[in-house]
Amino acid sequence: MPQTVLILGPSGKIGSHTAEAFWNAGWTVRLFNRATVDMTQAAMGCDVIVNGLNPPAYYKWAVTIPAITAQVVAAAKASGATVIIPGNIYNYGNQPGVLDEETPHLATTRKGRVRIAMEQTYRDAGVQTIVLRAGNFIDPHGNGDIMQMFILRDIAKGRITYSDGPDIMQTYCYVPDWARAAVMLADKRADLAPFEDVPFPGHAFTVGDLAAHYQAQGRQVRLTAFPWWLITLLAPLWPMARELRGMRYLFAMSHRISGEKVAKLLPDFRPTDLEKVMDSTLATDIHPDKVVNTRRQTALAR
Repeated sequence: MPQTVLILGPSGKIGSHTAEAFWNAGWTVRLFNRATVDMTQAAMGCDVIVNGLNPPAYYKWAVTIPAITAQVVAAAKASGATVIIPGNIYNYGNQPGVLDEETPHLATTRKGRVRIAMEQTYRDAGVQTIVLRAGNFIDPHGNGDIMQMFILRDIAKGRITYSDGPDIMQTYCYVPDWARAAVMLADKRADLAPFEDVPFPGHAFTVGDLAAHYQAQGRQVRLTAFPWWLITLLAPLWPMARELRGMRYLFAMSHRISGEKVAKLLPDFRPTDLEKVMDSTLATDIHPDKVVNTRRQTALAR
């Protein structure tokens, strides 16, 4: 009998790709509409809940994330479902190097502390929880990811933007890969701990590596620095600017995420080739073959 997954935030980066991955794996997929449906009611009969909800106001996380967490915990307790959440590296604070499940959580920002408290709430609630922890998300459909909004925001003009240096190593998570890994973890959830912290290695590269990849294809690109001075100027007037300025350390922190635990838990998992990931980030006016496949999403909504 097919298992059932409830996807929270089905139109977002995590939700849309995870819905497709579970559907491809033969699961029954429910798409949650928070405007019209009670979450606990929607979760009844579900085996897994994927929390892909993304609070729209970045600077209001301290209020919105605890409220969402309480709803998800209540739904999981009522239904007995396992919860899968996309973790991030905010929890670690400023710790360059290789990050893994043993790296202490030493958050240096309010948002990092909110994420630590959120995960502790799941741990204390007694519902089985899988944190699939990743770096910067790359969505081949754009959907407001770091490439679209930051690094490749001016790629149509031949410019690639870096934060504090083009040679700083960063970890990127190709969302379709994350979604496939989430399905594989869901399938073996009976063998996992009640609270499982799983670092997702993704792909590690620098902005300079990205530029070199495009240049090797004959594209004319140049590197430009992000105007942090403008963010500082706007910070007193714009809450989002204050939040971005507080997270600047993360873009300057050279790091990668260990793949040892994923290799142990999911020995058959194979990530998408790095070259394809890099090409998937190009804007549609530069990469005309990149189109959104809506057929499967239409089928899911039926």
